[in-house]
Order: sequence, then C-alpha cells, then structure tokens
Amino acid sequence: MNITLIVVIAIVALIGILLWSTYNGLVTLNVRVDEAWSDITVQLKRRADLIPNLIETVKGYATHESSVFESVTRARAATISPENIKSPGKAAKAEGDFQGAMKSLFAVAEAYPQLQANQNFLSLQAELTDTEDKIMAARRFYNGGVREFNTKVKQFPQVLFVASLGFKAREFFEVADSAAIQEPPQVKF
Repeated sequence: MNITLIVVIAIVALIGILLWSTYNGLVTLNVRVDEAWSDITVQLKRRADLIPNLIETVKGYATHESSVFESVTRARAATISPENIKSPGKAAKAEGDFQGAMKSLFAVAEAYPQLQANQNFLSLQAELTDTEDKIMAARRFYNGGVREFNTKVKQFPQVLFVASLGFKAREFFEVADSAAIQEPPQVKF
C-alpha cells in the first residue's frame, strides 16, 4: 500500500513538473514572439514616418505624378493600420503592396537627375534603406521566435495538452511576393 501511494504521488508530481515547465516555457516563447512582433511594428511606423517627407521631396520635382503619390500614401497607411498590424498575414500583404508602390515612386525619381542629387532626397533614401534593413532583421527574429514556439507547441507530449493551456501555433510573417522584399527599394544612378 505504501509503495503504491508513493508511486502514484511520484507520477502526479512528475506530471505536475512537466506541465509547469512546459507552461512556463511556452509563456516565455510566446512573450518573445510578441516582443519580436512589436519590434516589427516599431520599424514599420518608423518607415511610415519617413514616407511623407520622401513624397514631398519627390513631389517638388515631379508634380504631375499624382497617381504614384496617392498609391504610395495608400500603401503607407495600410502598412500601419491597426487592422493589418494585428495579423502577420495581413501585414505581409500590406508590406507587399507597399514595396510595389515604393518601386513606382523610385522609378519616377530616376527620371529627375536634379532630384537624385538633392541632399534631402539622398538622406531620406539612406534612412529608408536603413529602416528596411531593420525591418528585415526584425522579421527574421520574429519568424525565428515563431518557429521555436510552433515547434514546441507541436512536440510530444506538449501537443496532448497545449491547447487546453490556451496556446496555439503562431503565424509567420511571410510576404506573398518574397522577391518584392528581398532588397530595399533603391534608386539607381
């Protein structure tokens, strides 16, 4: 009787320790993924803050390109809209649209040699390139955290009880047109 009771207590304690460590590990990974997503949104906001200045600089040289400016403005707004920032899938779609709009803006800029020599434009372009690099780094960090979290959620024995603890697999931040984001938009001189 005593041995049976000790075995039962040991099994219950072992299961409790397993649940406790699994839960704490998942909470840690979940917070890390949330932090990484926050880093992405900060960089998207930083980039969005640069765009109006860039548009105004280009507008000074290419006033008749209003459709390009409107397209960039709409795409900029979509990348920082609260609806899109909450979901990596929606953010990724907005990101792809934004990259396409920026390519159009820089294509317009290429047609104006005076603009390409403008110090304000060059400075904004350098800041934008730096921000794009930071977005890509934040995206890699986020996707790495999601990969680690999703792996843990799907591993045995966690897969048996993780849903009852309130955890589910997280969504990667993948842009549909990955070629559009491989390199930051640049003006070729």
